[in-house]
Amino acid sequence: MSSEMLPRFSVIIPVYGVEGYVRECLDSVISQSYPDFEVIAVDDRSPDNSGAILDEFAARDARVRVVHHAENGGIGAARNTGVGQARGDYLLFLDGDDSMRPGTLQAIAARLAEAEDPDVLLFDHVATYWNGKVEPSTSAPYLAGVRGRVVSPAEHQDLLRVIAVVWNRAYRREFFAAEGFRFSDGLYEDSLMVYTSMAAARRVASLEYVCVEYRQRRRGSSMRSSSPRAHFVIFDQYQRIFDYLDTRPDGEVFRGIVFERMISHFLHTFARGFRIPKGYRRAYLRQAAKVYGRLKPAGYREPAGILGLKFKVLATGSYAAFEALKVANGTRERAQRTVRRLKRFAGRRVLRAYYALQRRLPIDENLAVYSAYWGRTPSCNPLAVHEAARRLAPGIRAVWAVDNKYADSLPPGIRRIAPSTLGYWRAMARAKYFVNNVNFPDAVVKRRGQVHLQTHHGTPLKRMGIDQRHYPAVAGSMNFDRLLGRVDRWDYSLSSNPHSTEHWARVYPSSFETLDAGYPRNDVYYRATASDVERVRGELGIAPGRTAVLYAPTLRDHQRDGYVPRLDLARVARDLGPDFVLLARAHYSYGGDPELTALAASGAVVDVSRHPSVEELCLASDALVTDYSSVMFDYANLDRPIVTYADDWEAYRTCRGVTFDLLSGRPGETPGVIATTEGELVEAFRSGAWAGGEAAKLRQAFRERFCAWDDGFAAERVVRRVFLGEEATRPAVVPLEQRTPAPAPRRSEGRTVPQQSRREGPGQLAQARFDQ
Repeated sequence: MSSEMLPRFSVIIPVYGVEGYVRECLDSVISQSYPDFEVIAVDDRSPDNSGAILDEFAARDARVRVVHHAENGGIGAARNTGVGQARGDYLLFLDGDDSMRPGTLQAIAARLAEAEDPDVLLFDHVATYWNGKVEPSTSAPYLAGVRGRVVSPAEHQDLLRVIAVVWNRAYRREFFAAEGFRFSDGLYEDSLMVYTSMAAARRVASLEYVCVEYRQRRRGSSMRSSSPRAHFVIFDQYQRIFDYLDTRPDGEVFRGIVFERMISHFLHTFARGFRIPKGYRRAYLRQAAKVYGRLKPAGYREPAGILGLKFKVLATGSYAAFEALKVANGTRERAQRTVRRLKRFAGRRVLRAYYALQRRLPIDENLAVYSAYWGRTPSCNPLAVHEAARRLAPGIRAVWAVDNKYADSLPPGIRRIAPSTLGYWRAMARAKYFVNNVNFPDAVVKRRGQVHLQTHHGTPLKRMGIDQRHYPAVAGSMNFDRLLGRVDRWDYSLSSNPHSTEHWARVYPSSFETLDAGYPRNDVYYRATASDVERVRGELGIAPGRTAVLYAPTLRDHQRDGYVPRLDLARVARDLGPDFVLLARAHYSYGGDPELTALAASGAVVDVSRHPSVEELCLASDALVTDYSSVMFDYANLDRPIVTYADDWEAYRTCRGVTFDLLSGRPGETPGVIATTEGELVEAFRSGAWAGGEAAKLRQAFRERFCAWDDGFAAERVVRRVFLGEEATRPAVVPLEQRTPAPAPRRSEGRTVPQQSRREGPGQLAQARFDQ
């Protein structure tokens, strides 16, 4: 599209609170084969990272323009802003959490040309669900009814039965502007725009092509998050439609069909308890009945069958009559209530009677339960949060859920409760706060007033959450309904960078608050001193002057035979020579490995698989060699060389799925030198490429992307938000260029940096023990 030519399409995308989805939305548009379009993305003062994502797309594609609202105005105001900026022949609307099917713009352009530019072109969509279900719309027969023709809506009123949303149609911009159309405030603004524009249009055509994938979000949509009273605006929106019809000479023609669609919409809204819950249902029905009587056209006849009966009952405004109708006809709501009762009954049978009794007692406002890695030794983000809470919120007592086999490895000062004991269930019933880097068991029931913090334990290179449904390595062994049930307990989800925030929001669809605070476990990388580094190297037996290389591969979900080394460690150690020492750490899920133990006994490598602190190993090492382990993101905080050894990349990303191309060599994706064979790995160190200038440039871009909020104060920010109720931005994140990581071993050997020379704060070395 040249600068002198106006685009054929203006795609208007209002954006608010959709950072987990907006990237997919924009990708679906800019990847269209038809190139003649512009995107106008309106950031409606989104509280998350959505605006930054929009700017990222605009920076690399001139067709994308971004408008940032100074204040949140709602979806209607955002769409109006987009219309005001639009230059295209046709307006297309797309919500920021939906996506456009491939070939959509080409199909729309072809049909518009064939129909000689109608006022409105209607097209089809499907609804998509988190579990992979795809549901066709009910619009297909009405689109087919005018196949190949250009018609008047007044003469083909079934077109008003096409689902009333603005993103399943294209508007000729001159028509839209001439009619003075503007979106209104509040919910149900689509209905007002759809019915008034259809009444005004003279030439309408259809396209029998699925153009839009309408995402059905489990939590977080405006319909689900709005207050019950906000849904009462539906009555005002329809009143405006009828007021508009009164101004048109042919408005009377549409009153019957619009009235029928209105009452059906009232019933649809009423049937959804999350919109009109108990306590509001009587008032809703009374107001609906008033509108029914006021707007019912003369001579109107209700539909036949059960639908017509519902119309008549709604007209009475009687809640009792409506309830009687529901009982008589076994409505969906009654069935759903029955299912919920059965689930609660089953849950009560599973839970211990003691646990049920304890849940009747008051919550202990000063008790927190911590856990990490399914009851292993206290570690990772939960331990760092625990240590910060001891300092900043000393009135909060802490207990740790730790399995018996790890009881002897507890850090000093930890109070332990064993799972499946009376003490455990008492704590789970009575505690105020719950902190974990995985999930507590399904049997845990979250009480009103309890607070769950999910800290996670890595940055997602591999696919997580509901994305795993598509990958054989994990899909067969996971119950995704249960997973989402656990996710629904989260009040807070912790993130260390925008990449993680986007993915957690999308793959764990629920209503938690994201804490963009950084990972507390990484605080130590900005707290440790040269003397700490020297001490750890001494404990590991690393002689001064030797280059320590930490080898830390990740778990292979598709590998069922336990730990299988990807490297001939003895050969690599031999080829690297005596100036290097290889620290080998198997993933914690594998436990001890006899082959690795034997190599360590022979002196070929140092087996650090049982070392309690991977961050100490990181501090002691001069470089990291890993494949796909999230330790690479943590290690990047140290600004030390990272070498990617990936001999099975294709198999891994096919079986496990990945979120970006680690081996692309592009800044922000690859952290340093890449090796796919043992020979390449050894040569990377022999040649010095591992610590060269090109590797440093890649590492810097990687740090900028993935170390955004890790600055040494993450634990403090988390405690202030979760335990003290303060803003999560305190203290403010230190810019990357102003941070000083712990000194590298080669710079620290032979000299001591006094402890007080480092800034005081949480996350001291002894506090941050965790497994990779």
